[in-house]
Amino acid sequence: MFSKQTYIARRATLSKQVSGGIILLLGNGESPINFKDNAYPFRQDSTFLYYLGIQSPRLTAIIDVDGDRTTLFGDELSMDDIIWMGRQETLQEKAEKAGISDVLPLSTLPQVIQKAQQGRRPIHFLPPYRAENHLALSRLLAIPDPDVLQAASVELIRAVVAQRSVKSADEIGEIEKAVDISVAMHLAAMAVARPGMSENELAASVQYTAQKAGGSLAYPTILTVRGEILHNHYHGNILAEGQLVLNDSGAETAMGYAGDLTRTFPAGKQFTAVQKEAYEVVLQALQTATDALKPGVRYLDIHFLSCRTLVEGLKALGLMHGDTEEAVAAGAHTLFFQCGTGHMLGLDVHDMEDLGEQHVGYTATLLKDTTTFGLKSLRLGKALQAGYVLTVEPGLYFIPELIDQWKAANRFPQFIHYQNVEAFRRFGGIRIEDNVVITETGYRILGKPLAKTIPEIEAIRGGAF
Repeated sequence: MFSKQTYIARRATLSKQVSGGIILLLGNGESPINFKDNAYPFRQDSTFLYYLGIQSPRLTAIIDVDGDRTTLFGDELSMDDIIWMGRQETLQEKAEKAGISDVLPLSTLPQVIQKAQQGRRPIHFLPPYRAENHLALSRLLAIPDPDVLQAASVELIRAVVAQRSVKSADEIGEIEKAVDISVAMHLAAMAVARPGMSENELAASVQYTAQKAGGSLAYPTILTVRGEILHNHYHGNILAEGQLVLNDSGAETAMGYAGDLTRTFPAGKQFTAVQKEAYEVVLQALQTATDALKPGVRYLDIHFLSCRTLVEGLKALGLMHGDTEEAVAAGAHTLFFQCGTGHMLGLDVHDMEDLGEQHVGYTATLLKDTTTFGLKSLRLGKALQAGYVLTVEPGLYFIPELIDQWKAANRFPQFIHYQNVEAFRRFGGIRIEDNVVITETGYRILGKPLAKTIPEIEAIRGGAF
């Protein structure tokens, strides 16, 4: 946990941004894998963590905006719990570390809610992303199940997003710790990968490195020779000479902060000539987009800059032609780049995405495009501020099924050389991703340096086997 004063100050700031009533923050419970006592690793709700810092299940907090008071609802361990898990900190002791003196049994929560409802006090809550919390809110607040999401407080969502988006120095330090572990995970994969190895074995080295450093995986590892599949969690392929290996993996620290890096490297010791050309296109897009980061710049414009840079590179490869601006405006580049250039990063790998991308990545005057191919996956578009932490991750993805569909429909023949694209059908994909904090004057790449130029990567690969 951070200092007690950190959580007190965060709650005080939040209370000033909400007009009145009470704020209801549900913590997460444990989720069984196949029976009650065999649970998935516990992960506390990130907003609950941000304002209270307590990593225990079955807790709820109420922040009384008008009374400037926080109450924690939960139950102390029973003797059965102690026998099962050993002696733990008491709930009162955990509450004290978060600057909370009022602790009540969880069974008293309905009475407090009913009293607030009888007094016609607004009850602000966030949209639930777990089914059990969805049901709990429905029952606790007497809201019909289908109406729970619509009843979530937009006022609270906006207040939380505004506060959590700008990271403190302590938070940036914790994120940087996660990125450093992530760097080690990537170096481990680069150092041991070789033709004939299974993706499973390589993914295991990544997870081992994370846990050895005291962290865990921030998300399921994407480690594959089928890099054109954007979120490929299958690890059953065998590495072969001439293939590219895409590793998108990141660590989460014990405090819940995430890193999110991607590197692409040859399964053998060197890139092929064509792989080098394509890799340089993505690397140039990464560097161009990153260099343009600063406060006040819209990330939507960073995305389009990345797209234009990719198109220029694809033209040099003989895969595209015509006017670059017109090609991007038409969306012709999305045959090769289907996703967004980046997203917010923090206590979640896609920070605060549970609160809604429109609220997190966009504004009332910049609405998210939810339908256009290539833009509907852009999670961040709004103007940047100092203290934002985000990813920059351009890529090229050669998806055979998409190529076939577009070619059959003869889409954008004025921009795409389909005859030349055919040679890339089995190329795979390339993504290069860094984690960046926006500073008062520009940006800083977080974490220890991680090889990303071709000479740097080939130097590691050359000594791997």
